[in-house]
Amino acid sequence: MRWNIDPSHSTAEFTVRHLMITNVRGRFGKLAGTVEYDPERPEATQIDATIDATSIDTQEAKRDAHLRSPDFFDVEKFPTLTFRSSKVSKTRDGLDVTGDLTMHGVTRQIVLAVETPSDATKDPWGNTRIGATATAKLNRKDWGLNWNAALEAGGVLVGEQVKIQLEIQLTADKN
Repeated sequence: MRWNIDPSHSTAEFTVRHLMITNVRGRFGKLAGTVEYDPERPEATQIDATIDATSIDTQEAKRDAHLRSPDFFDVEKFPTLTFRSSKVSKTRDGLDVTGDLTMHGVTRQIVLAVETPSDATKDPWGNTRIGATATAKLNRKDWGLNWNAALEAGGVLVGEQVKIQLEIQLTADKN
């Protein structure tokens, strides 16, 4: 069955170390995509999703502007991030979804750990919906996001490891 990402009820969030002492959280506010999913055949799942890189929000306007600049996402040249699945495997807790993440013009394979998707439910407007949570970790330098600044006391301003958390709500395609 074909499902559409509901952008108003879905989030793509990330966490990265800042000053080597705390985590900074951010999110992308605009995402879209489709998922072919049948709970009877989860290994046949196909995902095609796009995130608008210009919609980054860390609750700090100057930082967001810097993240949109050529130092990081370079949204003028690379306005989107995309994910396309290539393999899905069942796990004890859900699914491992392997696919290609394209970011900053670089494509690399990642694995999303997806908790077992929810059962389908009807909303008050007659739409059929399911939801899923997915997480992953990646090294931003693998995608050419190399900018950093050394700290006087040692270490760096921005950590390399990025934790990703997706909360995705899907509506059944009526076509």
